[in-house]
Amino acid sequence: MDILWLGHPDCHNIELVGPKAGNLSRLAGDHRVPPGFCVTTEPYVRWSSLFSTTQTPAVSRTMPPAFCEELAAAYQELSAQCGTNNPSVAVRSSAVDEDGVTTSFAGQHSTFLNVVGVDGLIQAIVDCWRSAHAERALEYRQQHNMATEGLRLAVLVQKLVKADSSSVVFSANPVTGSRDEIMINASWGLGESVVGGSVTPDTYLIRKADLAITSRQISDKQRMTVLSPQGTQEVPVPRKQRTVAAIDDAQALEMARLSLSLESSMGWPVDLECALENRTLFLLQCRPITTLNSHPSK
Repeated sequence: MDILWLGHPDCHNIELVGPKAGNLSRLAGDHRVPPGFCVTTEPYVRWSSLFSTTQTPAVSRTMPPAFCEELAAAYQELSAQCGTNNPSVAVRSSAVDEDGVTTSFAGQHSTFLNVVGVDGLIQAIVDCWRSAHAERALEYRQQHNMATEGLRLAVLVQKLVKADSSSVVFSANPVTGSRDEIMINASWGLGESVVGGSVTPDTYLIRKADLAITSRQISDKQRMTVLSPQGTQEVPVPRKQRTVAAIDDAQALEMARLSLSLESSMGWPVDLECALENRTLFLLQCRPITTLNSHPSK
């Protein structure tokens, strides 16, 4: 199985698609997850096996022609689902052993946004594969006593949400460890500025018991990630927009309710990435909150 579509039962299997894609596939039927497909671990394993130990896959951009044809067909099907030719897509790595309770791999493997066309898609997938062998990813594995051989990497391809604002939502407070409140970090544009830490986001604290907003800190948001002809770029936030809340209270509460629903269905406190496009909320990622392990249960 080389390509599986989000929402298909086979795509729930994290051994084939990794937790990032597997979790989204499980949730796609009940939540607003952008449509997409997953390149399973099998093409990556075949690709990696083509190289000797002295010829690292990290420097290769090749892909078997037959698989390129499969990708072109999948991209054409996604185009039909999106109702547009050559849709912009997000291409994200999904390793089998990432997004666990203790290790997230956040930022270690590559993500490519605003990828357009089959050629761009193929290049992005190979670059995701190559990122598994990048120095930073291998160092992360060594630091966490994880295997650096026999790696298995899937790649998630989804319609790009052209976000007006983005949020990271925690169904427990990752700073204090409290399971009684929800934390939301929000900023303008795509979520990369929030996830990458280049912007100080707005922060909301919401009490789980009654969904009351107990704290609202609106920051001076100086940077944001936006679409560009080359993919994305980080730009200054317009001065008048910097101290305006990136989400309103109703949107914060919608995100809070989503986090509670997902915490219940997944069985663990969740770390979500969400995006708002034309005030419509999309779920982009759902994983455990790894930092809770450093706190006693509260």
